[in-house]
Amino acid sequence: MPSEELMIRRAKSQDADALAQCIDAAYARYQGKITDLPPVSEGCDLEIATNQVWVVVRDDKIIAGLVLVAREDEMKLANLAVHPSHGGQGIGRKLIDLAEREAHRQGYGEISLNTHVQMPDNIDLYQHLGWRVIMRKDNTVSMRKTITQ
Repeated sequence: MPSEELMIRRAKSQDADALAQCIDAAYARYQGKITDLPPVSEGCDLEIATNQVWVVVRDDKIIAGLVLVAREDEMKLANLAVHPSHGGQGIGRKLIDLAEREAHRQGYGEISLNTHVQMPDNIDLYQHLGWRVIMRKDNTVSMRKTITQ
């Protein structure tokens, strides 16, 4: 019988292919609808080597991932993806909370992200969690959240 237990851990180099497959699955619903969507799963191996990447594992399968990029003045949430077969279970929220905790732990006062104007559910979720839209340019919506002490 499969376990329902989630494990969130830092990604390892050998996770790159499974993480890329998870990201591709998460963004599949936007393929063909959003024509300027960048290749979101490209370079997972490089992301793991150079940035802060976490994966969510259930039953030895990667079902979600988070990529954080430490910048000089803020932490950037570069990617968050949950496999659609595991959506609606609060996994994305757990990863957002992790991103905010890590930003705070590492001494950052702010965390930022970019999303696409054609992903209104994402924008709504982030706003519900206290993020604010700071800029809209073309199809990019830039958001930021102040990390409370």
